[in-house]
Amino acid sequence: MSKENPYHLRKMVAQQAARMIAEDGIADFAYAKKKAGRQLGVIEGNALPSNAEIEEEIRLYHSLFLAEVHPEHLRELRHNALFTMQLLERFNPHLTGAVLDGTAGVLAETHLYLYADSIKEVEMFLLNQQIPFEVNERSYRVVNDGKRDKRADLRKKVPMFILQTDAGPIKLSVFDIDDIRVPIKHAVSGENADKLNIEGLKALLG
Repeated sequence: MSKENPYHLRKMVAQQAARMIAEDGIADFAYAKKKAGRQLGVIEGNALPSNAEIEEEIRLYHSLFLAEVHPEHLRELRHNALFTMQLLERFNPHLTGAVLDGTAGVLAETHLYLYADSIKEVEMFLLNQQIPFEVNERSYRVVNDGKRDKRADLRKKVPMFILQTDAGPIKLSVFDIDDIRVPIKHAVSGENADKLNIEGLKALLG
């Protein structure tokens, strides 16, 4: 490992990871920080930056290097999300993630939460609309139900449909209808993730 100041190294890795996410379309913070660490000779886990540090550098990178193009790019992603949400209105879609919080880079993933009686209901809708998709799943940290250690988060695996668009992939996580009242933890900060429904996104877009 390099003998440079540990704080300086963490910042360099965070900046390099932020550039990858902002310009190369990398969505996985863990992958970006490990790749940046290897490039800079930083391999010890405790010397790598936190996700929150990388997110801060992403915002700074956008303001310094992409100030002219990022706002319009973000607006395009949000309009694309709104179009998809209106198409999927019956499933009470909510926008979340980088497209909502403003850190989305080039070809960023757009994350939508859907709420349905069953995954089959969403699958049949996409098939009937002749919308191509891939199927995967994602694990989310959720607020527990109070019956377990309140300090511990629970993990919930939900099915995910992935739609490919010219503006980047749109990932549809399908929750149970009652899950709309269950807070989902933000992958970066660990706080309850923000989400917006169709009307909220319209208001954000002005």
